[in-house]
Amino acid sequence: MPDRAPQPVDRQLPTDEARDLISLVRDIAQREIVPKAAEEEDAGHFPREVFALLSESGLLGLPYDSEYGGGDQPYEIYLQVLEELAAARLTVGLGVSVHSLSCHALANYGTKEQQVEHLPAMLGGGLLGAYCLSEPASGSDAASLRTKAVRDGDGGWVITGTKAWITHGGVADFYTVLARTGGEGARGISAFLVPGDAEGLSAALPEKKMGMKGSPTAQVHFDGVRISDDRRIGEEGQGFAIALSALDSGRLGIAACAIGVAQAALDEAVAYATGREQFGRRIADFQGLRFMLADMATQIEAGRALYLAAARLRDAGRPFAKQAAMAKLLCTDAAMKVTTDAVQVLGGYGYTADFPVERLMREAKVLQIVEGTNQIQRMVIARHLAGPETR
Repeated sequence: MPDRAPQPVDRQLPTDEARDLISLVRDIAQREIVPKAAEEEDAGHFPREVFALLSESGLLGLPYDSEYGGGDQPYEIYLQVLEELAAARLTVGLGVSVHSLSCHALANYGTKEQQVEHLPAMLGGGLLGAYCLSEPASGSDAASLRTKAVRDGDGGWVITGTKAWITHGGVADFYTVLARTGGEGARGISAFLVPGDAEGLSAALPEKKMGMKGSPTAQVHFDGVRISDDRRIGEEGQGFAIALSALDSGRLGIAACAIGVAQAALDEAVAYATGREQFGRRIADFQGLRFMLADMATQIEAGRALYLAAARLRDAGRPFAKQAAMAKLLCTDAAMKVTTDAVQVLGGYGYTADFPVERLMREAKVLQIVEGTNQIQRMVIARHLAGPETR
């Protein structure tokens, strides 16, 4: 048995309310998420019941306005909640982040009437959202999307096309959909809120993934889906700007989830290293391994500090896109390195499903890809430093 049990992250929280919130999240995580995480991930079980509990507990709409059922929490606090949830199970932490992403367009660009009608159910009514931007042929080049929305004779819209890599595809109650309403390029894209039970909407079988097997990722097909014009969010042609705005915030969510996964891996590595003996000593007493643990912890602290610094910029209403890209890049690369090192610390046991570090390593990989690959993050950062690329 380990002689040094992992301790909860010592967070510098600004209020008693924030401390109570983190305590609530940790309690839910330990009671409802951690005990079933490994078994349910192996079985590919999507924990819809956990999301229902999080909604009942007020945890699905934390960064949004309480007028519509949100939690009025600053991003600095919301992201630390995500980190705690992701440390317990990435399917849950990432799922909450994606749900928040799918609410962004309506919460920030919708009309007052749209917000009153839809946001309370989206933020605290047990609904779960999905965000539909990527397509089979347009991933990093999102502005080249081909899904179309054309006006019908009644002033509404008919959406036709296929979206790809959609988290919660097939299980979501609503989809924020980016579709082409005009000419080529970014200026021809608009945003829509589509109910999950709309006629003509269907999902393919979930992708078979190396990790996050409990989180359904699927293509979503729109076969002449009809919606009224009051489900268009923002102005015609504003959709791509809305999408990029959402992704700036969403990338911070991915960064926080990455640090959660990395922290879980470090905790497992420390527990194992302090309990395992070889050559008559704890393996934690060997300098080579001690240095590994020290490097892992340092990467985690650096990543956490960066995503929180970016969140504070966002909370202050200041530009944060560059810092969000930096946080996503640094935190997800750190998660991949830390989880790989955690497997090494456990040796042969780390390669088996008897310990969670192999699952954490497989899950960390996707975080370097989703919501803008880390190569795209480098492009974003470079544009802020040196301006757009010259042709």
